[in-house]
Amino acid sequence: MDYIAGFIGTGNMGGALVEAAAGRHGGKGIAVCDRAAEKTDDLKRRYGVTVTDAAEAAANSRFVIFGVKPAGLPAAIESVREALADNPRGILVSMAAGVSLGELRAMLADEKRPIIRILPNTPVRVGEGVILYAGDGVSKEDKAAFASLFAGAGFLDEIEEGKIDAAGTLSGCGPAFVYLFAEALADGGVECGLTREQAVRYAAKTLAGAGRMIETFGHVGDLKDAVCSPGGTTIAGVHALAKGRFSAAVMDAVLAAYQKTIGLDPKDGR
Repeated sequence: MDYIAGFIGTGNMGGALVEAAAGRHGGKGIAVCDRAAEKTDDLKRRYGVTVTDAAEAAANSRFVIFGVKPAGLPAAIESVREALADNPRGILVSMAAGVSLGELRAMLADEKRPIIRILPNTPVRVGEGVILYAGDGVSKEDKAAFASLFAGAGFLDEIEEGKIDAAGTLSGCGPAFVYLFAEALADGGVECGLTREQAVRYAAKTLAGAGRMIETFGHVGDLKDAVCSPGGTTIAGVHALAKGRFSAAVMDAVLAAYQKTIGLDPKDGR
C-alpha cells in the first residue's frame, strides 16, 4: 500500500491525530483529504503529508481513518465504497462519537473488513492524549501497527466496547472540565494578587504535577490527605469546595456528558 494511514477529514481531532502520526513517523506515508483546503495545505507544509482525495486515501491506505462527525459518517463511507472494495485489507477506523462497531458494520455492509472504533482526546496534539479503542475482526499484527502509528499521541488503551462511551466521556470531555478548573485556579490566584500570566502558568504546572503524582502513586484520596495538614490552609480550601458541591458537580458533569453521548444518533446533525 502507498500509505500507512489515510485521513478522511482533518478537523480539530483528525488534524491532531495527523500531527501525532506524522510527528513520530514522518509525513511521507500519510495521506490527508478535507473539504477545507487550508487545513490540508497547512499539514502538507508542516509535515510533508500527501494531499489527495477521499477515494485515493481509501483505496491505498492500510488504515482508512474517518475524522468526520457522526451525522456525516454514513455519506462519507458511501462516497468511498467502491474505493474500499479495491482495498480489501484496508482497516476502517472511525472516531465518530456514539457510533458503535455494529452500526459501522451495517454502514459498510462488509462482514470481513477489520474495523477499529477510537475515542481520542485533544491532548493527543501535544503527545499527552488518551486514545481508547475497540476493534472487530482486527488481528494482533494490525493492532500492533495501529498502536505504533499513534504511539506519539500519548496513552492508548484497548477497551471492551460496552465501556468505551463511559471511558471516552471521561477522557474526551474531561479536558474541558480541567480547563475550567485551571481557569478558576488562575482567577483565584489573580484575586490574591498574582498577574494573570503567573497565575495561569502556576495552575498549569500544578495540574501537570498532580497528574504525574496520580499516575505514579495512585490512591487519589491518600494524595489529597497528604496535602491537608490538620487545621491547615489546604483543608480550609477543601472545605470551601465541599460547601460548593465541587465533587458532586464534577460527577454530574461527567454523567450529563455520558448521557448525551449514548443518546447520539449518527443521523442527527451533531
